[in-house]
Amino acid sequence: MSSQPQQIRRNTVPMIAKRKGGEPIVSLTSYHAHTAAIVDRYADFILVGDSLGMVMHGMESTVGVPLDLMIMHGKAVVRGTKKALIVVDMPFGTYEESPNMAFRNAAKVMKETGCGAIKLEGGKRMAETIRFLVERGIPVMAHIGLTPQSSHVMGGFKTQGRDEDSWHLHEEDARAVTNAGAFAVVLEGMVEPLAARITRQIDIPTIGIGASAECDGQILVLEDMLGLNPWTPKFVKVYGQLGPMIEDSVRRYAEEVKTRAFPTEDQVYR
Repeated sequence: MSSQPQQIRRNTVPMIAKRKGGEPIVSLTSYHAHTAAIVDRYADFILVGDSLGMVMHGMESTVGVPLDLMIMHGKAVVRGTKKALIVVDMPFGTYEESPNMAFRNAAKVMKETGCGAIKLEGGKRMAETIRFLVERGIPVMAHIGLTPQSSHVMGGFKTQGRDEDSWHLHEEDARAVTNAGAFAVVLEGMVEPLAARITRQIDIPTIGIGASAECDGQILVLEDMLGLNPWTPKFVKVYGQLGPMIEDSVRRYAEEVKTRAFPTEDQVYR
């Protein structure tokens, strides 16, 4: 009797939530199907981040990213994956006005992409909205510390917690999103001792990006760690240099086209 092929089960929100204090959670961003398929083999969850506005579309910040763009890229990532939980960012202006507005847009994202959760930025100020969404069946990953959508208010992409007198504000944010029902929280651009302290204080997994090795997981922007961006933040470790490799490949292709060295007999039909 032939055995049935084993079905791959996609990670769920409860599976990620249970990883608190356990094996570190692996995550990367992805914005299209073929890179998502590669990342899917190794990541516990994949974030379709609004950073795609800067990385994929040349925007100066994430503020201009529309909801439909997030949905389009979210669909592609879901189609390209089988295992990882897919989390989609809620872009600026789609959730801050009211919990009702947030629910309408979050429900649209989940229905149209097939993702497993959404992520939104903000601590105490977003606690009511997080609770409203979770109570209505929308799993929420929170995001505190350096919140890029608020970079204009913050005066740029500034590391948070350098003044120890401000630590209690970030700790309050972490407790607020935890109590509101978020299943995990991203800690971004936060001094290491503060991120480690928050990780020990709350009962949900912390996902670090420019934070602490003590966080329950880590996330990076895929293009940053592959060396595709000319400038990378201090917290990024570059694991590959795809930028120069791509440029060299394009240069050699252009030269061969100009000299008629491409296509050769191997690349034409007879």
